[in-house]
Amino acid sequence: MAKNKEEKLPSELRFALISGDWVVIATGRSRKPDSFKKEQRVIETIPEKDCFFCNIETQLPPVLISRKGKIEEFPHDYDKKIKIPKNWTIIVVPNKYPAFSRYGKGLDIRKRGLHSYMNAYGVAEVIVTRHHTRQIAEFNLEDIKELLDVYEERYVEIMKEPHINYISIFHNHGKEAGASVSHPHSQIIAAPVIDPKIKRSLSGAKDYFDHNKKCGHCEMNEWDRKSKERLIFENKEFLVVCPFASKTAFEMSITPKQHLPYFERITDEQKKYLAEAFFVAMRKLNKGLADPPYNFFLQTAPCDGRNHDYYHWHWIIAPKTGTWAGFEMSTGIEISTIEPEKAAEYIKKQTI
Repeated sequence: MAKNKEEKLPSELRFALISGDWVVIATGRSRKPDSFKKEQRVIETIPEKDCFFCNIETQLPPVLISRKGKIEEFPHDYDKKIKIPKNWTIIVVPNKYPAFSRYGKGLDIRKRGLHSYMNAYGVAEVIVTRHHTRQIAEFNLEDIKELLDVYEERYVEIMKEPHINYISIFHNHGKEAGASVSHPHSQIIAAPVIDPKIKRSLSGAKDYFDHNKKCGHCEMNEWDRKSKERLIFENKEFLVVCPFASKTAFEMSITPKQHLPYFERITDEQKKYLAEAFFVAMRKLNKGLADPPYNFFLQTAPCDGRNHDYYHWHWIIAPKTGTWAGFEMSTGIEISTIEPEKAAEYIKKQTI
């Protein structure tokens, strides 16, 4: 019997090579790429006079001040009055409502019946950029490079502290993506434990390396450069790709071409190329999806003192294009409604 030309292919289950996760690419209910652009966005802003971050000079004492790349850092327990210059461009302050904080007793591990628990010892900081409404997708190359410098500076300082085994750097944009304050800001949270997601990624990366004597991410990079199906951008040091098993529609990964396990060891020259990759990815995403809500976050080897040379750090940009429901919550398997190949083709053709 002849196949109906209108018949769509069955949905695909795609396997994430390193994490071992499965993702559903729902081709049976796939959407056209530009349909995401037409979605209604929840945009909430408050006047600058009422903005906590615009009036940060009167708030918590900073741990870092940057003035167009000129960085000055202060200990978290610095007891002298810090004069904040009027020309600051990025400022880092302790989170006013931290999930993790420095306890005098440290971890203080203890038992309650069958259960173990300890203090949520760690660090929680907020990285604030100056302009009240200017989002990262509107930054120029120098602005992005400055932000990456601040990320690395704080990472390197925080990893020196006791009990810190993993440091998360992330950015939420849009209410749907969890941004409770519209003024652009990123966050750093450092914890004594390594989260399950990174543990799976570490385990998968080590298994692949042990069996193949090669890095799985390096192998995927080589394939993406040759096939170009999901390749959005490439420069001397970095690739921007839509991963084969993208967990969200239009997910992008910014990954080093070289095998680099530890983000904190990035060179200044590499940061310039990383800034370019971010610039292109964010500009194209912003134009293609009309300023979508998104999260971006760093995936890097832990700072727990162990050898993780088999790992390969990268950044993930994940637009918020869907809502988890019963299936996702009960299984942990995400459903995406556009093939990564189509998403990459659409994003790549956006002019910036």
